[in-house]
Amino acid sequence: MRERRHEGYRVKTVRSAGSSPADGRKIRLCAPNAMNVTCFFAEGTAPVWAADLAAALPEASVRVWEEGDPPSDYAVVWKPSQRFIDAQTALKAIFNAGAGVDALASLGLPKNVPVIRLEDAGMAEQMCEYVLHAVLHHYREFDVYAAQAQKRLWAPRPPRTKADYPVGILGYGVLGQAVAQALTSAGFDVVAWMRTPRGEAPIRVYAGDDSRDEFFRAVRILVCLLPLTPSTRRILNAAAFDALRPGGYVINVARGGHLDLDALIAALENGQLAGATLDVFDDEPIPADHPLWEHPKIRVTPHISATTLRREAIKQIVDKLRALESGKAVTGVIATDRGY
Repeated sequence: MRERRHEGYRVKTVRSAGSSPADGRKIRLCAPNAMNVTCFFAEGTAPVWAADLAAALPEASVRVWEEGDPPSDYAVVWKPSQRFIDAQTALKAIFNAGAGVDALASLGLPKNVPVIRLEDAGMAEQMCEYVLHAVLHHYREFDVYAAQAQKRLWAPRPPRTKADYPVGILGYGVLGQAVAQALTSAGFDVVAWMRTPRGEAPIRVYAGDDSRDEFFRAVRILVCLLPLTPSTRRILNAAAFDALRPGGYVINVARGGHLDLDALIAALENGQLAGATLDVFDDEPIPADHPLWEHPKIRVTPHISATTLRREAIKQIVDKLRALESGKAVTGVIATDRGY
């Protein structure tokens, strides 16, 4: 990334990794005294995000953070390092380029600096597609038919009744509400659980730790959409599986830390659970020799249930940046004591 002065403005050339100098994209950024935005992405995609942010926010100076850079007004991050955070001594806000903020939980964040997560940004539609597909795949026994097809066996099974397969959603935030609506529209009975009540809801919502066991007992298909916090770690455990209706099914699209994998395997082997769809894991990617790949009752996908759509995310970040600069309140600010 190169930067030069031109007519009182800074002009920056941003290139993706591996591209040639001719591929650089020149962006007129701003006057020298404009607000500064710095990007830090652990996956190495910061240059692309910085280029798109600069194009959408011409009144700001946008850069990819490098060691020794001066402090910025705003940071757009994904899994930042503590070294980066410590260098930002003048932040007005931190924007997390995703819905999950658990990667920030272990960092020493500056006090009184709001952390703002993405809200939906194209993820709700993807999550609804994924969960609805997983629920229907199990409910309609497509795994059974796939196994029969390999044996060239023509053996229709009696149809199931949706009333016998109530779905429970752990977590009733933006994504949880969208998934609940999609499943309800498909004809399933849906309930949800959340830590604290938030007013009226179109479905039954259990709230608080005291109601969690009652929630588990009410469902046969369990979908986890919770944020990962100390209180929700390993919430998908033996007690939860035992409480589900017999032949339960687990869908984890939140974080690998929610799941007690040993308890899941045991519940599958003793027949309490019929199967599971797992999109998230403690360590990603899981190694090629991991037993999950070959378990006959587990379907594995590589953390693709809902990926951040950069265009939608940048629009949301830019709108909130401008609101903050105008002294307006924004949504999506996490409560750091709760972790979401």
